[in-house]
Amino acid sequence: MSEQGRGEPARRRLAEERARDAVRQRRRRLLVVVLGGLALAAAVVAVTVVAVSRGGGEEPLADNYSGPLAPVTRLENGAVAMARPGVTAPVLEVYEDFQCPACKELERRIGGTIKQLAAEGEAKVVYRPFQLFQQDPLMSNSRRAANAAACVPAGTWLPYHDKLFTEQPAEGDSGFAPEDLARWAADLGVTDPGFATCVNENQRIGLVENASAAAGKAGIDSTPYLALNGRKVDGDALRSGEDLKRTVAQAGEASTPASAGSGGAAVPARS
Repeated sequence: MSEQGRGEPARRRLAEERARDAVRQRRRRLLVVVLGGLALAAAVVAVTVVAVSRGGGEEPLADNYSGPLAPVTRLENGAVAMARPGVTAPVLEVYEDFQCPACKELERRIGGTIKQLAAEGEAKVVYRPFQLFQQDPLMSNSRRAANAAACVPAGTWLPYHDKLFTEQPAEGDSGFAPEDLARWAADLGVTDPGFATCVNENQRIGLVENASAAAGKAGIDSTPYLALNGRKVDGDALRSGEDLKRTVAQAGEASTPASAGSGGAAVPARS
């Protein structure tokens, strides 16, 4: 066999191998395209799921009450009681800081139920705002808001309380400026010029400091802190308005208040 004849099969094998390599390369490229498309589709699905779960915008109120409110009266140290005449038990105390994001969330989740319990005579509610934070700008924000709440007339205290949470500054931002605090009260119908003076001059800051000291003595080291007849309320009882209603109902009208019925500070339960 000639040299040319012997080389012909080798050339065919080389051509066939190159053809097979070309097919494999096309398959690899196709696989990359397909996998890339699947990854993109998965990412789109994930983004869609997150967008649906978040719903866009601020989460709507989970607990709202628009009925008549129980009368509001001031107690010592800036505390405010909300109860129907003659209702002294059970006593539900709400320790809060207007700069506290968790307090704002609690108000969103069960704030309406707290108002409803007082309005329907199921409990005496005592709000105990104080200054929890010790570092600026949180501390100064907290002090200005608590002082303003102590300045506002009792008849406007509850809507002003809600407004302060609605306007709560983001953590790390300075907020609750005196001019805003005065304007919000005016929007709610406060016309006494003495209110703006009380805000600008921090005339009730002594009450805020006393309330903070009383909360510390009672062992309140975080907010929000709810006490029912002097015992801390937590866990499932704070999960929803209905859970809180059941907890208050179980306390019973015959239970003996441990604190706020006379305006004193609650004594939290010890584990």
